[in-house]
Amino acid sequence: MTQYAILLYAPAPADVADMPAEEMEAHMRHSDDVEELGGHIVSGYALHSSAMATSVRGDTVTDGPFIEAKEVIAGFYILEARDLDHALEISRRNPATWRGGVEIRPLLG
Repeated sequence: MTQYAILLYAPAPADVADMPAEEMEAHMRHSDDVEELGGHIVSGYALHSSAMATSVRGDTVTDGPFIEAKEVIAGFYILEARDLDHALEISRRNPATWRGGVEIRPLLG
């Protein structure tokens, strides 16, 4: 199976602590959906708010995100799927698509 990074986007500013309970429950159920569809979540993490970020560009270090953004990465997981079509089928069911979006990238190596 191929591994994919699934990046979960949410409207900025995003903080998991502010996520509605029903959406959090849907994220928890999504892992069951993944298994039922024949995929496997290797690992996954929610991220602190982008206000907690520190960015480095060359010699410049800034607190917070480097640029203003309409969406921020709220979390990610590593998915094992048969191929890209399978990863897309699984990702379409992710609750992150309700308010933000999902980006799918194959892992190198």
